[in-house]
Amino acid sequence: MPQVTSSTRPFGALLSAMVTPFTADGDVDLDAAVQLARRLVDAGHSGLVLNGTTGEAPTTHAPEKAELIAAVVEAVGDRAYVVAGAGSNDTLHAVRMAEQAAEAGAHGLLVVSPYYSRPSQPGVIAHVRAVLDAADLPAMLYDVPGRSGVRLADSTIDTLAADERVVAFKDATGDTVNAARAIARTDLAWYSGDDGLLAQFLAVGAVGIVGVVTQAATRMFVDVLEAWDRGDVTAMQRAYAATLPVTDAVNGAGFQAVHVKAALEVLGLIPRRTVRLPYVPASDEEVDGIRTALRAAGLLDAALT
Repeated sequence: MPQVTSSTRPFGALLSAMVTPFTADGDVDLDAAVQLARRLVDAGHSGLVLNGTTGEAPTTHAPEKAELIAAVVEAVGDRAYVVAGAGSNDTLHAVRMAEQAAEAGAHGLLVVSPYYSRPSQPGVIAHVRAVLDAADLPAMLYDVPGRSGVRLADSTIDTLAADERVVAFKDATGDTVNAARAIARTDLAWYSGDDGLLAQFLAVGAVGIVGVVTQAATRMFVDVLEAWDRGDVTAMQRAYAATLPVTDAVNGAGFQAVHVKAALEVLGLIPRRTVRLPYVPASDEEVDGIRTALRAAGLLDAALT
């Protein structure tokens, strides 16, 4: 595991919710995943989140998840944090995912509130604690009410933040005002869960990002974070503005896993944009629009920017 350089950034500053590459037949392509992970870390990633929504976790199976974690840890685990998703609407299933992630060598867990079931806040707390108890790993809470159907209440965040195993928070609520309040109340390292809101989250105290577009435009997001870290707000604003057309092209339609795979295929970072149902691959027309945005941003001029 890489050394922790700052207690305020337990998983570093730049992480991506990495896609899970598939073969043309729909099997997990471990070779392509390892190659992608290496190139992302070489380009400036401090961490990778596996088996999340962008990794199509709802349609990959337990052995596949474990094999993916083990392969990526072996490839880059000495240089970057490997955080594994342990999310399910079935607590026992999430517990097994946490156990298997730990056995496969993950450095941390991403724990989302149970989706679809819409449990009470005490139910969310009990669920998270059960997952934490299953593996001796630091955890990042993930609040994404648009997908989970339930938002973490302030009292729930405070209760879970008091657990020393919970060290970070991925915020995909879009609510930077509430984030500022929570950052002031807790010791959690706050990460933007929205590519397009990185600058706003940094301004209220976030320490980094767990992104999607970040894996297609790594250098652009590194520029944002490096400018922020050296206190050059003008350069940060300029670098952030440069990311927006790419973010709009990849995230605009809301099908992030589908469109970021298309972007990575265009960039030559994965061999194909295959997805599993109920996703369907990006159409040629959609790919053309993504290619245009990538070319306009100068991302087609280098293997990985």
